[in-house]
This record gives sequence, C-alpha cells and structure tokens, in this order.
Amino acid sequence: MVNAKLNRPDIELIKISSLVKIYPPATLAVDQVDLTIKEGEIHSIIGENGAGKSTLMKALYGLIPYNSGKIYLRGKEINFGSPKEAVRAGIGMVHQEFMLIPSYTVLENVILGVEPTGYFGVLNKRKARERVEKLVEEYNLNLNLNARIEDISVAARQKVEILKLLYKDVDILILDEPTAVLTPQEIEELFSRLKRLKAMEKTIIFISHKLDEVLELSDTITVMRKGKKVTTMVNENLTKSELARAMVGREVVFTVKKDEARPGDEVLRINNLTYTDRYKQERLKGINFNIRKGEIVGLAGVEGNGQFELVNCIMGLIDDYQGEILINGVRIDNLSILERRKLMAYLPQDRKDTGSAQDLSLISNSIMTHHRINPGLTGRWEALLDPGASRELTGQIIDKFNVLIPGIDAPISSLSGGNQQKVIVGREFMLNTDFVLLDQPTRGLDVGSIEFIQKEIIRKRDSGVGILLISADLDELFNLSDRLLIIYQGRIVAEVDPAEVDKEEVGEYMLGAKGVAS
Repeated sequence: MVNAKLNRPDIELIKISSLVKIYPPATLAVDQVDLTIKEGEIHSIIGENGAGKSTLMKALYGLIPYNSGKIYLRGKEINFGSPKEAVRAGIGMVHQEFMLIPSYTVLENVILGVEPTGYFGVLNKRKARERVEKLVEEYNLNLNLNARIEDISVAARQKVEILKLLYKDVDILILDEPTAVLTPQEIEELFSRLKRLKAMEKTIIFISHKLDEVLELSDTITVMRKGKKVTTMVNENLTKSELARAMVGREVVFTVKKDEARPGDEVLRINNLTYTDRYKQERLKGINFNIRKGEIVGLAGVEGNGQFELVNCIMGLIDDYQGEILINGVRIDNLSILERRKLMAYLPQDRKDTGSAQDLSLISNSIMTHHRINPGLTGRWEALLDPGASRELTGQIIDKFNVLIPGIDAPISSLSGGNQQKVIVGREFMLNTDFVLLDQPTRGLDVGSIEFIQKEIIRKRDSGVGILLISADLDELFNLSDRLLIIYQGRIVAEVDPAEVDKEEVGEYMLGAKGVAS
C-alpha cells in the first residue's frame, strides 16, 4: 500500500480526468468529469438524484467499470477491478446500507476476511483483538467488541463500518449519506469523529443531500448535475441557497410554508398496541395515539425502536399483535391487506423493493392497488384492465406530480430516484383515502425532489386528510408535523408541539435520555 501521509491540503491525492460512464443502452451517467481530491481534506460531493455522484465514486472504488477517462492515485494511474483492490490501495467506502452480519460480534465483523492467523492457518484472535482495541482507543470509537451487531444502535453500526476500514489501514474514506438515520447528537459525534480522522492524516469524501451538514463539515465542495461537474468550491462563506441553486439550477425554498392545521374528525386510533416477535422480544409496548383529518402527526425515533413493526401492524403485514387499530371508527384488525388498502394510502420506505416493481413499466407501477379497488380501470369484465384507462391514470400522475420520464412505456427503473418517488406518491395520493401512512417519504432524495414532495404532503393535509409521517429526518418532521410523537424501545415516550421544542430536546427523547421511566 502506498502510504505517503503528509496531510498537506496542497498535495493532489486523487485526480479523475474526463471520466465517462454509460449504462446500456444509452444512459450517460457520468459525462467527461474532472475532479481533484487533495490529501488531508474533507471533500463533499453533492447533486440531485441521478446527478452521477454515486456512479463516480463507484467507478473510483472499483464497483463498476467506466467507459473512458483516467483515474490517478498519488500520480499513478489506477483502474480497480474490485473494491478489494481499492482497499489494498488505501481506499474504503461506507455504504448507506451497512454491510454487516447481524449475528456476528463487532470484533468478528471487523476482522472478517482479513483474519490474522498463526501456525497451520489457525486464527490468532488475541492478536486481532489487541489491534482492534488499539484502533477503538486511538479513534475514540467507544465500541463493545463482544456485542452482536443486531443488539447495537444504528450509530454504533456505522462506527463498526468505519472501524472495518481503519482495520484494513485505508487512508481515504468514502461515506455515502452517513447521517441519514442518526439523531442530532449522533450526527455531532460523527462529525467530531470525522474531523479527528482528518487530523490523523485521513482523507474523507462525503456524499450527502443535507446541505447544512456539507457546509459544516467540508473543506471543499463539488457540485454535480445531470452527469456533469458544475463546479468545485472552497467552503468559505458559502450559503445553503448557493449550493442548492448550483445543484438544481434554480432557487429552492427550504422552509415549507403551511397554514395552521384545522383538525377535524378522528381518522386513526390505536389502542394499547403491543407486539412480541418470534424471538420473544417485545417490539411494541402499549402504543396509544390518534390522528384527526386535516393534521400531520410525525413519529420520531432512532431506527429499530418499533417504527417498522408499527407500520407493519397498521398495514396487516403483522397480524399477531394485541390491541386495536381503527380507521374512521372501523376496527381493521381482522381485515385483509386489500381491505385495509381501501381505507388508507401507503408510501413504503423502500421505493425499489416494496414501493415498486423495478422491471415493470411506468404504467404497471402507476396502477398498482388502483387496479384492485378502482372500478374505473376495468371495462365490462372486471377481471380485465382497460388499457386506455390505465394510460390515462398514468398520464394524470405524470402531469400532476411533474414526473420526468423517457416514455410512458419505459420501466420505472429508468427514472431517477426522485422521479420514481413522485410516481409512487402520485399513485398513493390519487387513491383519495382519508388516511395516509408515509414511511420515509423523502429518504435519499435531492433538495428539489424533497421540496416538491413536501409541498404535496401539505396540500394533502389541507384537503382534509389525516397523515402519519415517519421520518429519520428531524428537519422534515419539524417542517411538516402539527404534532410530534417520539418512540423509544417500542413505547411512545413523548408528544410535543414542534413549534415549542428544539431538535436537541427531541434527540434526548430519541436516545432515551429523557422521558423514560426508571
């Protein structure tokens, strides 16, 4: 491994020259991009969904081949055939979806694949532990090496991912949306850790949609748009508005304008909802709350504290819970998923695996659920869909929700993430139900798509619909919610008015430092 640790910001560490990546048959994902990363800096790369930033980093990291151009590391041309080659050269990547084995311990995950061995190839676990313990102490990571991944927090799992790379002795860390599921306190801790890594001669490439974080952390910021590099700027006196304008090519409003809520009749009530999973773990513990028409109730919590189970109970994907769930005064506990869908719209957190069928056409994805409950999509024979009506509904979604598409018959996978989400939001909002369940509606989206979808959520509320909003983004919860519930270890530990609390106080509830009975 090349290991020239000079930590001087004028040293050119990585140089990308005229890089081109084309996804078949003709999607130009990266278009003649030039980029320089200097040694010892935190360099952020920002852009809309589909701007090419992740593709560029995947090409650098050896995850995908590129069509033309050159990449240099410390002046030497490189072209990694796999991430393993990149790691050997000192480059590591922490993905948004963690690559950890839940049933293994922290130590086992860190050394997996690079285990030190002694005579006859026997694992030298003592030597491995000593080295990992030294890294934990050196970088102040505060991890229990004996804990199983499934038993630690999301923030701790992220530390494990970073520790894995430090164990492999990488000097360059690429972090993809690392704050997506962290509380304000955990984000502050992560930033302190990243600055410490920089001080200890590491170079960090930071990919994020959160412009406040980019401005706080970065030495240098590169903006990409539609596969091209728009600009690279030194982070001196830059503003959030300037970055957003460079990203999307227009002014972006960050504060959602909304009138005061006018709640009406109760639309959702949950009484004493309790759920114990097959491992005898109590995931929901006596959940009680209600939602009225014309209001947005937000649910804040560190992921893994019962949100997933709550959504699945409401949807009918979990049916062995105790307690009551009522929509418009009707108990839905014994209703099928289809019968429940007649009463609620639902936006799942995973738009690719749950919210859509990626290989199917835009039309097929637009009429999902509608095809079972909307008689206007069938002709005389109920078992047969009316192709004209299906195309008409799809066209309405495209027009009303400003979806950019290559063609109405194209697969939904050919759309950017933001446009895929607009299709799913449009499909669900056009069901015209009194209750809407939104699970991470803007996760992973760029500022332009977030702005559009949040305005549609407010418009839906103002039409008299009751909304349950689950989000890991506290900015979003504070912007949109009329009331805010906080969940911790399966319990609702607080209900607050977003106008009367700050994010730090909500973060304390989320971490169990406040509102939990001893």
